[in-house]
Amino acid sequence: MKKIADFILKIGEMDRRWIFIIIALVVLLPLFFPIGLPIRPTDSTQTAYDAMDDLEHGSKVLMSFEYGPSTKPEIHPMTYAVLRHLFKNKHKVYITCLWPDGQFMAEEAIEEIAEQEFNLTYGKDYVLLGFRPGNEAVVKGIVSNIRKLYSTDARGTLTDKIPMMEGINKLADFDFIFTASAGYPGTVEWVQYGADPTGVPMSTGVTSIQVNEVMPYVQSGQVKGILAGMPGAAEYEKLVGIPGIGTSGMDAQSVAHVVIVLFIIFGNVAFFIERQRQKKY
Repeated sequence: MKKIADFILKIGEMDRRWIFIIIALVVLLPLFFPIGLPIRPTDSTQTAYDAMDDLEHGSKVLMSFEYGPSTKPEIHPMTYAVLRHLFKNKHKVYITCLWPDGQFMAEEAIEEIAEQEFNLTYGKDYVLLGFRPGNEAVVKGIVSNIRKLYSTDARGTLTDKIPMMEGINKLADFDFIFTASAGYPGTVEWVQYGADPTGVPMSTGVTSIQVNEVMPYVQSGQVKGILAGMPGAAEYEKLVGIPGIGTSGMDAQSVAHVVIVLFIIFGNVAFFIERQRQKKY
């Protein structure tokens, strides 16, 4: 018992710099070497997956990017997972952005998933319409006349000359909407001004802090499921069957939490052992 107590005391007296190094290692290692901890999809993630998986192959899906670098760790993994799912099922993906930073996020995602992983053809399998200023006014513009709002895509090509834009004139021409949102404008605006007025089904992925704001729309059936932050991304990767950034990120987060809790426990136990020894002497 004395040896165990001495060991705990040494941990309690450990230099904080060693603690920082240990935490850094337990975060970094699972990112490079995923552990594959068990992941159980929640009902909301399963609902979102089922809604998109039930679409007929070749459906037209509008995907909107409303996030930037600050929320990239939470939302980027879910956009990768959703794009993999959509392209795997041969859907046509149309990408818009309500945030200027969203266009950079979208370009990175389609370069890695559409071009490198699936080797798809721009203009036939996917198109990046890009960012337009105006917040919810952009959603209203897509509802009424998308060609007027997007006369050219993000690469400067006339939309009339893009093959997959044939027959696409307004939001009602799409089969599904998916939004990756970190705030305003985002999911709520798409529900209020897009999905509800047109009846086009939609799902969304948001940061963990936004879940409470969006959940009432999920519970009412206006939004078909929700991906909640990095856990939602990891759950969706599990359903798609392709582990990615979300899965390794949850491994790192879970291990780091366990190590932090252990340090807290050892620190408190060391404190009580030291206090008891001081009483004896």
